[in-house]
Amino acid sequence: MRTADIQRNTQETRIQLSLCLDGTGKSDVATGVGFLDHMLTLFARHGDFDLTVRCDGDTEVDGHHSVEDIGICLGKAFSQALGDKRGICRYGQFLLPMDETLVLCACDLSGRDYLGWSVDLPAAKVGDFDTELAKEFWLAFVRNCPGSIHIRLLAGENTHHILEAVFKGMGRTLKAAVALDEKHLGEIPSTKGTL
Repeated sequence: MRTADIQRNTQETRIQLSLCLDGTGKSDVATGVGFLDHMLTLFARHGDFDLTVRCDGDTEVDGHHSVEDIGICLGKAFSQALGDKRGICRYGQFLLPMDETLVLCACDLSGRDYLGWSVDLPAAKVGDFDTELAKEFWLAFVRNCPGSIHIRLLAGENTHHILEAVFKGMGRTLKAAVALDEKHLGEIPSTKGTL
């Protein structure tokens, strides 16, 4: 099983995160940021990842430190669970419709970090959640599980639906990228011999 356990303790957050890439979509998430709990639950379910997250953060200030640090931890967990990436498909993409919303997600687990974020969000908040933090989450993720991730909004007017489509779509996209390629199980998917 490809698993990881990550702990991160700073003066702003204390995080414990466990990940199984070959799971069934079970999650147990308590971040202190309700909307992020919902997004990570969707991400795990649609990616078939087993995910446990506990975060005690300074949410009395705002959600930024918790959201960014959980992105860091999730990226580290993916990186740790993948090891040298031998036998993975490497690439993933998913086009996710949700009512009036259409989001394109794509990734290459290349070892080079880049986030292409083309998502104009109509609202600054969903409930208490600052919507600009969604980009910060994925930026933190990609810096700690280096790869090229592109997330593009093709249609949509409802901020909640847009962000839900992003997290569901990234679950499906990463599920495809980390899947084992039965034809090339012993190989690193690069002509360089390393990722």
